[in-house]
Amino acid sequence: MAGWAALAIGYALSLVFSGSGSWRARALAVGFAGLGAVQLNGIATGAGDPLAPLAAINHRPEHAVEFKRIGSIGELDAVLASAAGKPVMLDFYADWCISCKEMKKYTFTDARIRARLDNMLLLQVDVTANSADDKELLKRFGLFGPVAAKDYFFDATGKELNHAMVVGFKPADQFLVSL
Repeated sequence: MAGWAALAIGYALSLVFSGSGSWRARALAVGFAGLGAVQLNGIATGAGDPLAPLAAINHRPEHAVEFKRIGSIGELDAVLASAAGKPVMLDFYADWCISCKEMKKYTFTDARIRARLDNMLLLQVDVTANSADDKELLKRFGLFGPVAAKDYFFDATGKELNHAMVVGFKPADQFLVSL
C-alpha cells in the first residue's frame, strides 16, 4: 500500500512540476494525490488490501475462537489426558496455509461455530517454523504438512475420532455438519 501511495503521489508531483500547467494535468495531479492519500489513510487505519484501503474504517473486528497452542507431542498428550471429560478439537495451522487463514477468517468467526465449540477444548499446532517438534506432531498424524487446514477431533476420553477429521477449508454450514 505504501508503494502504491508513493507511486500515486510521485506521479501527481511530476504532473504538477512538469511545467505543462494545463487544467487536465492539474486535475490528474489532484486525482492521483487523492488516491495516494487514500492509500496512506488505509495504512494508518490498519487496512491491508490496496484495492480496499478504506475497509478498516467501518469494519468491526471479527472474533474468532481462541485456541490453546500446543508445541510438542508430550504437551499434546498431557493436555488430552487432563481434558476433564471435554471433547477436543486439534487444529493444524501455518502462516503460509491459505485454507488455515480462510478457516480462521470465515469459519471460526461464525457465531454458530463459536457456540458449538464453546463446550470443547480447542488446541492448535502452529507448524509455520517447521521445528523438530512440529515435524514429530505432523508425523504422529501422518501429515507431510498442512497443505490444507486439518482438524482432528477427540472424544471426552481422549480417543481420536478418525471419521470426524476435517481437511481443507470448510464454510461454516459444512463445518457445522462435521461438528
